[in-house]
Amino acid sequence: MPGLLSSPVCLTVIWFLSWSLRPIRAQIQPDEVSGVRYAPLQSNVTLACRKSQIRTPVVWHHNNSAVLPWHKLTSDGTLVLLHVDLSTQGNYSCYDNGGLLLHSVKLRLGHRPGSLSISCRLPNHMRVRCSWVESVKTFLPAQYNAILWIESGRESKTCVVDVAQKHCDIDHPSYWSSSQTLSVQETNALGSETTYVRLPFDKLLKPNPPRSVLVTAIEGYPKKLNISWELPSSWLLHEAFPLLFHIRYRPQGSLYWSEVFSEQSPVVIFDALAGYVHQVQICARDEVNNESMWSDWTAVTLGMPWEEPAEVFLPEDPFHEDFFPSLTTMETSTTKTDDSLSPEDEGNVGLVILLVLFSVVILTTVLSLIFVVWVRQRRRNHVTKQELSSMLKMKSMPI
Repeated sequence: MPGLLSSPVCLTVIWFLSWSLRPIRAQIQPDEVSGVRYAPLQSNVTLACRKSQIRTPVVWHHNNSAVLPWHKLTSDGTLVLLHVDLSTQGNYSCYDNGGLLLHSVKLRLGHRPGSLSISCRLPNHMRVRCSWVESVKTFLPAQYNAILWIESGRESKTCVVDVAQKHCDIDHPSYWSSSQTLSVQETNALGSETTYVRLPFDKLLKPNPPRSVLVTAIEGYPKKLNISWELPSSWLLHEAFPLLFHIRYRPQGSLYWSEVFSEQSPVVIFDALAGYVHQVQICARDEVNNESMWSDWTAVTLGMPWEEPAEVFLPEDPFHEDFFPSLTTMETSTTKTDDSLSPEDEGNVGLVILLVLFSVVILTTVLSLIFVVWVRQRRRNHVTKQELSSMLKMKSMPI
């Protein structure tokens, strides 16, 4: 047998096989990944080059690059990544000195799940929808398992989960049961966490807003509006569980709402402001359960009260001037007098009158001032004459 292996024919076959396998080794792509490794952020991650021998030099690449994050390399070719962050994620590959791929792995980093913030709402008595928000952003794909526990765990219902929207639905819940608890478990590659929340269904009932709101005028009544709507499509048992509706309205531009409550549609309001567009919104609540929540308001709907149409005067003469357009033009041109003034002429006449009145006032004021000055001057002259005459008399008297 040893002689057979050393024969020229056998050696030739072995050489041919080794030569034919070299292209196969060369076809191994450097980005091939044999598995996924999950690790916590800010930890030290150890990646072993599984096929390497002790003290055999190896070369590591990160995403096909020889540039590596903060690390250290052991004697057996193990790569230790220090205080990893999100930029450290990616594909890691180790090679021997000849460039042969020995091992590859994809590194994913994140956090283990934390507690969830859960909120639930009942759009009707037949369905519960619960949604949640993560308190810890894990950066990793997660799965959720939700269960409704009734009467201290003696009965349970599965809450059907929508992973993408992060909510779950329960059909036909035990609405009148006093003790109900929802548990939601979040699980990822680093661990799991379960959050519990108590559900008082009677206080969580919140219908969807009414739909198809319509605001119309009532002919002949300039201060009335007719408001109609339809029940929410999700409110299935409307006969067994009637709704109470809250309607608010105001003239567009006003800061204050007027309000009215009703158990059915339509509703007529009697204090609309004539000639103004009005804004209307409606919300709804379970009429029987006073502890239930009001729905959100509908979008604003606009409507305007009825307005009396403008009067149109028609000529009584069947032979209206429209029948004789040329004659009408002639008569209009010949019968126009100075008394028929256009609005522009009337404005000019008014301006002239104002100017004349203003001139008269100014002239009167000036004349009054001149008269006052003249009177004062005359009095002064008279006093001066009296003083002169007195002096003359005194001089003529004998000493």
